[in-house]
Amino acid sequence: MDLIDKLYELYKNELTGNEEDAFIIIEGILEDLSDDDIQQLITDLSARDRYEMMALFLYEQLRLKIAEEGIGTTTNREKFYH
Repeated sequence: MDLIDKLYELYKNELTGNEEDAFIIIEGILEDLSDDDIQQLITDLSARDRYEMMALFLYEQLRLKIAEEGIGTTTNREKFYH
């Protein structure tokens, strides 16, 4: 993706390798974009990139919902005695 390559080139000397680097950069950019700008970025994506974007978004939203509901977490209701 051309935008990602440009962002990487712009910030590569400031990156620490921490996952938060990407979030901070992207959040800062999105704050400065209008809804029309964001829509244009989406429109300009290839079909494959749009698919991947939606898949990642949906995955993250479902992951958060599962965590929020506590599915898969254990409680100490069951006591095991040895």
